[in-house]
Amino acid sequence: MTSCDLVLRARRMVTPGGEGPGCVAVSGGTIVAVEPLAAGPDGREVVELGDDVVLLPGLVDTHVHVNDPGRADWEGFHTATAAAAAGGVTTIVDMPLNSLPPTVDPAALAAKRAAAAGRCHVDVGFWGGAIPGNAAQLGPLHGAGVLGFKCFLLPSGVGEFPPLSPAELEADLAIVAALGSQMIVHAEDPHVIERAPEAAGRDYGGFLRSRPGEAEDLAIGLVLDLAGRTGARVHILHLSSAAASSQIRAARARGVQVTAETCPHYLVFSAEEVPDGATQFKCCPPIREAANRERLWSGLADGTIDCVVSDHSPCTPDLKRLEDGDFGAAWGGIASLQLGLPAVWTQARPRGFGLEQLVRWMAQRPAQIAGLGQKGAIEPGRDADFCVLAPDETFTVDPARLHHKNPVTPYAGRQLTGVVTGTWLRGRRVHIGAPHGQFLTRPGARTEGERG
Repeated sequence: MTSCDLVLRARRMVTPGGEGPGCVAVSGGTIVAVEPLAAGPDGREVVELGDDVVLLPGLVDTHVHVNDPGRADWEGFHTATAAAAAGGVTTIVDMPLNSLPPTVDPAALAAKRAAAAGRCHVDVGFWGGAIPGNAAQLGPLHGAGVLGFKCFLLPSGVGEFPPLSPAELEADLAIVAALGSQMIVHAEDPHVIERAPEAAGRDYGGFLRSRPGEAEDLAIGLVLDLAGRTGARVHILHLSSAAASSQIRAARARGVQVTAETCPHYLVFSAEEVPDGATQFKCCPPIREAANRERLWSGLADGTIDCVVSDHSPCTPDLKRLEDGDFGAAWGGIASLQLGLPAVWTQARPRGFGLEQLVRWMAQRPAQIAGLGQKGAIEPGRDADFCVLAPDETFTVDPARLHHKNPVTPYAGRQLTGVVTGTWLRGRRVHIGAPHGQFLTRPGARTEGERG
């Protein structure tokens, strides 16, 4: 092989064939060869990785709330993508709500791209939104390149992104099926939550009772039934109730096209350890009991749960109500984009999982679900996106060292294992402050990838 732009030589790397030594050749931002370590090609730049690190594909996080434009004081594209790169994430997909305007028509998508232009350290794709009254916009959004559509089945927390009724969901699923797209769903039943005790004050137990697992289980059942009826592909967001796993398995057995994700905070924390007043732990659906957490790990192990993504949902510190610790009034969302990899690895390794499983959950499957065939694996033809991880190195989370715009985090002071020592995007090492990310669109969309 003639000389390439870049060769990375690794004593340990994870490819679709497993973990082992090898070297990766890159030209034009694309992986052109994966070779044995002893027989690797020459490169104009050669990076020799040490024995203490592992070369992984860049991670793919398909559940990120950037909030820009409109609420950029919560988070913005520059800071969110810097945090992603620092955490080994080379691709994010931005959620359609919390920005103003929400991404519910092509004009709003154009505004989103304008806000992101020239500010992205990693590659960025976009979800469209499905809300009451915008059914006629789903086709144009699909044509403009969104990777699918997100909806809520209960109030989202922001008035400009209202929930779909069951009838509206069914109608939109029929449109999504005809487009060959997918619907990603925040599945909690509003009637169950309306009947539950209202959250108020500093008691985490009270907040947990206000969002019972039954609300997830019932809503997921509805989504699965409607997906089967319409033939639509659906994805269950941020699964926190492990009891719903049996419904997902049964639906797949009868031919429903369904995938599911969970998040680092559901795999790391348990309700029993959340202090009263610690609103940095508040998210919706909530962190549940330790026994439920272990069942989520079992769902990952058997493949019922496909992937682990952050649901990075930051806000300004005042909205977290840190001073009074009121779980009823605080914004529900956890900022963890930079910490997802070490958080999950810290918990996965003692449970007997290896880096191959981690790559499947946090790179390969998210890329597949989002339709990003060029991402998520180290193999010829893919984008040259890499994360270098020191898997045995530990660190203590210091919020001051996070790139999130508002580094409020339940991980503060927690010791984690796994340090990201380098990130490459399309064959170029990422340097914070020098973004070179691009926009990602659905294959075949009218709008091709642009500089992000």
